[in-house]
Amino acid sequence: MPNRLPRCALYKSHPELILNLGSCLAVLAILAIVSYLLARERDSVEQSAIRSSSNIVQLIESDILRNVELYDQSLQGLIWAVGRKELPEVPSLLRQRLLFNEAFVDRRRGDVLWLDAQGNVVGDSTNIIPRKANFGDTGVFKAHQQDPNLGLLIGPPFKARLGDLDWCISFSRRINGPHGEFLGLAAGALRLAYFSELFQRLDIGAESSINLLNTSGQLLARQPTRPQDPLIGSDFSARPNFQRILSEHSGTFSAKSTVSDAQRMYTFSRVANLPLIVLVVHASDEVFESWRRTAIVVSVATGVLCIGILWLTLLLGRELRRRHDAEQGLATLAATDSLTGLANRRRLDQVLRQEWARAQRNRRPLAILMVDVDHFKAFNQRHGHAGGDHALREVAKTIERCIRRPSDLAARYGGEEFQVILPETELSGAVLLAERIRSEVEALAPFGADTQPVTVSIGISLYIPGTQQDLARLLGSADEALYRAKAKGRNRVEGPLD
Repeated sequence: MPNRLPRCALYKSHPELILNLGSCLAVLAILAIVSYLLARERDSVEQSAIRSSSNIVQLIESDILRNVELYDQSLQGLIWAVGRKELPEVPSLLRQRLLFNEAFVDRRRGDVLWLDAQGNVVGDSTNIIPRKANFGDTGVFKAHQQDPNLGLLIGPPFKARLGDLDWCISFSRRINGPHGEFLGLAAGALRLAYFSELFQRLDIGAESSINLLNTSGQLLARQPTRPQDPLIGSDFSARPNFQRILSEHSGTFSAKSTVSDAQRMYTFSRVANLPLIVLVVHASDEVFESWRRTAIVVSVATGVLCIGILWLTLLLGRELRRRHDAEQGLATLAATDSLTGLANRRRLDQVLRQEWARAQRNRRPLAILMVDVDHFKAFNQRHGHAGGDHALREVAKTIERCIRRPSDLAARYGGEEFQVILPETELSGAVLLAERIRSEVEALAPFGADTQPVTVSIGISLYIPGTQQDLARLLGSADEALYRAKAKGRNRVEGPLD
């Protein structure tokens, strides 16, 4: 199983990494939450616009149905009155009231006419004396003339021939004789301006519009009207958006306008079973304008907040890095001998215990070198403390230069004594390293007026796995070897006794 650092150890070893990761996660969480809230608010605005449009469509649909019902009742009343045998004997004023019930006919919306079998006007809701006109050439008249089963027929938009009714749509029913023969039409005209006036009372925005079309794709009414907008009577039947509207009874969808090429929201409904469609078109930019302003403000504020968090994280990370470097520096100073630059006694004891435990656990050898500068007291007396310090520094550099492996440790043991720890090193390797240290120290240039160089004596002890040996005995063996080296004339290396 691989070693795993606990979380506290990971934080201690990489505090800046953990801080940066936490800040990035916090920023991502903030961005995700704000994005979700903005998206939900956008959906709420869209649903609100759809509900508002649906309410407008239903309101207009109800008004259209009421007008159609009034016109139909007026036409049926006219057909009933025309069928009365006593109608020619009724006085003209009473006859006018009987033919055209004022409860159903509103002159501001349009008029109702009685046409004979040739299309001539024989009854007029606006005058007792009918206006002169013939409608026998119109498509609506011919359709009723040819088909007795049309019922109520709503015609296409047309320019009124009588009065100043401008653009109108017609409602008509066939008048049959006793044997089903064609006797004429009961026809009513509804001013399309009536719908424009109705639409004007509904405020839906400058870039949006309310439209009334028939199922043939002809535009009957539109508000607001602008110079660039389609005119009454324009044909939309071939446009993709109208084809989609025609294929569905009611609904809402978003698509590009074929007129302005801008994104639009279409809410529509067919008026009962009549060939009429109410359409509310909202400009998407207008619908989401307030949401867009809010989104910009919230996004800027969130961006500033996230940048502030990251900036503070960088500042805090820099301070943590400075603190870590300072702690490392203090730790290094606490483990370093100030004179020689080697590990001090405290560091030596820590490493020695660690390597001793590892050697026992892994059953690997451990070698220790005790190095002592020869005749140091006499050298110190000749050259003073400054000269002695210089000699110790040169010896320390030489020892450190001879050590090649990162796991090896050279430390100042005390005074003029040094100790070298060599993990996983056999006796032959320890002797080879000791001889290298001895010879390179001897090769140093003599100090001052001395003719003899500085030399060192080295004692070696070795822990062999499986032997009854403890750390104190191992160190004592190194001291004994060092004493033998000094007793045999110094400037030499002595290993452990067999």
